Amino acid sequence: MIALEVHNLHKTYKQRKKLIEAVRGVSLNINSGEILAFLGPNGAGKTTCIKMIAGLIKPDVGSVKIAGSDPHRNPRSLRLVGAVLEGNRNLYWRLTPEENLEYFGTLRGLNRRVAYKNGLQLLERFDLISKRRAPVQTLSRGMQQKLAIAVALVHNPRLLLLDEPTLGLDVEASQNVKVLVREIAQEGCAILLTTHQLDVAEEISDRVAIIQQGKLLAEESTREIIRRFSGSTYVIEIAGELDSLRASKLESLGVIIQANRIIYEGSSAGLYQVLAVLNPLPLMQVKQQADLTQVFLKIVRDNRNA
Repeated sequence: MIALEVHNLHKTYKQRKKLIEAVRGVSLNINSGEILAFLGPNGAGKTTCIKMIAGLIKPDVGSVKIAGSDPHRNPRSLRLVGAVLEGNRNLYWRLTPEENLEYFGTLRGLNRRVAYKNGLQLLERFDLISKRRAPVQTLSRGMQQKLAIAVALVHNPRLLLLDEPTLGLDVEASQNVKVLVREIAQEGCAILLTTHQLDVAEEISDRVAIIQQGKLLAEESTREIIRRFSGSTYVIEIAGELDSLRASKLESLGVIIQANRIIYEGSSAGLYQVLAVLNPLPLMQVKQQADLTQVFLKIVRDNRNA
């Protein structure tokens, strides 16, 4: 079942007497139980799209349907949406987890008894029951993020909007949140994920949609988009650091330098040119592959140069 349908969204703003096309014809769908990573550089139009999906601003053209209902015509359909925003805007810090869940549950249409019951179940599931009466401000960052997700789920939404769910978390807390997100999707909730941590998007998303300058550049399976680009991407790991002269020559060949990793996208003939510049530096390994970060950079860069 399709949980979210976005069709031909357009949004234009007036800024300093100029018209700015923030979103230009964006269309995408998310099925129940699916995670779509919605990616783009800063200012690409992601936030504007999400605000239109969440019913906060109206599109100039196009439509949004959540489980078949238009939130701009039927505000009650927004009760089918849960959201976790980046930052600390999801919880009341002086309230306890128990109080936050009860408050937000009733705010989203549940009666107090059901909100309390759902809240306790979520606290048990997210391993927060021992902290249910502790002020939120005393919890760890990882616990606060898990609680924010619990609050977004207390009314059993069909669509969950997740903005940077693992930002600022340590490795263990980040892994816990990623596992929770996958479990939530497996239970049938559709998830729209926005993040600049592309390794997270690669690990947990089923599909990716890449937006730049308000226009959707790509939308397909995460595995497929990586497979499609892997044939022309080479990763070279070297021992030691590059000198400035070699770095300059490599950049002129279009490579990306990340510490002791050289990423080259191009033909095998071009790869020999890169290796000639590196000679006689010791090579740790040369492998042909792509990850979502490299795919994203290539798509965005190619569009910018088009």
